[in-house]
Amino acid sequence: MVKVDRPPANGFVAVVRRIYNPIGFCKGYNFVLWVISAGALLGFSLARLMYLDFDNIFCPEDQSRANALPGECFYYQSTRGRVGILLHLGAILPACILAVLQFVPVIRHKLILFHRINGYVVILASFIGMAGVLMIAEHSFGGRLDTQIAIGLATIIFVGSISIAYWNIKRLQIEQHRAWMIRAWVVGGFIITMRVIGIITDKVLLALGPEGYYEARPCAVIDFMFSGNQSLVESVHPDCEAFYSGADTGRHVLVDAFGSHGSGGVDQASAGLNLSFGAAAWLAVAIHVFAAELYLHLTPAEAARLRRVSYQRQLEAGMRRPGNAGLTAERLGDAEPFSVPGSSQEKIVCD
Repeated sequence: MVKVDRPPANGFVAVVRRIYNPIGFCKGYNFVLWVISAGALLGFSLARLMYLDFDNIFCPEDQSRANALPGECFYYQSTRGRVGILLHLGAILPACILAVLQFVPVIRHKLILFHRINGYVVILASFIGMAGVLMIAEHSFGGRLDTQIAIGLATIIFVGSISIAYWNIKRLQIEQHRAWMIRAWVVGGFIITMRVIGIITDKVLLALGPEGYYEARPCAVIDFMFSGNQSLVESVHPDCEAFYSGADTGRHVLVDAFGSHGSGGVDQASAGLNLSFGAAAWLAVAIHVFAAELYLHLTPAEAARLRRVSYQRQLEAGMRRPGNAGLTAERLGDAEPFSVPGSSQEKIVCD
């Protein structure tokens, strides 16, 4: 349990310290940020573990009970789509749950072996999960090009940051390991914010009913969403007649996403969500990149402390250029040279 020397500012702080000190936090704002970010990631992941029951919960035969976005299950019928989504869900959900433990200070400081082993498991599962994302990105959240590029960018940042973090910890550059892991998981959590923004945008636009927002949807997907009811599909989208006759099996039709010309059914809901998520994905990625950098810039003291710890461990390991063995700004840029601390014997006690 962490013991803090400074007296609490008030009675509330004294009570809350009894909660966050035992798990290794000595600063209240760090605990609050951990609860918000890690709590959201943990809750989101636990709530979606049931999706691993793919055929009964995520994509059941009755599409009205499906938890996937309207029409997405059509693409998960193929071998590639099914393998991709199962690979993604089966790997990334456990990775997110285990990653939360990596940011618990008492585990990092007291259970070092568990932290290391769990870290390897999280990295491996994350990479597997991202491989699944690449397999389904073409059709995920509607598969629009703007959505694909946003997901691709987030994937590059996530995988790249984890790779850089791994390299730095192998070089005992702890402060850089911390920074890049924070970047990876903060940006990786954009999927939660994207859903919130996308759903809110869709609801607002549906209420406003603007004209001119159309989405091209394949007749095959619309037929799937309407459970193969040809007469109903043709009554709403007469141009799909060519699809049913076999004259044009790839026929697409325009669906009014938010306006009054739509059917008001699942096809319109699908079009509205696809349009909303494309914009929401970019906004969410931008928010999370900014949030990660803001946190890192607001915690320079912790980075400096870990830099001194890194120096000591690199010195003991006999590495060249202790303090700069990893990917530091001094090696790659024009930062001021790292000054060797007078006494670098520091014991990690809390965050």
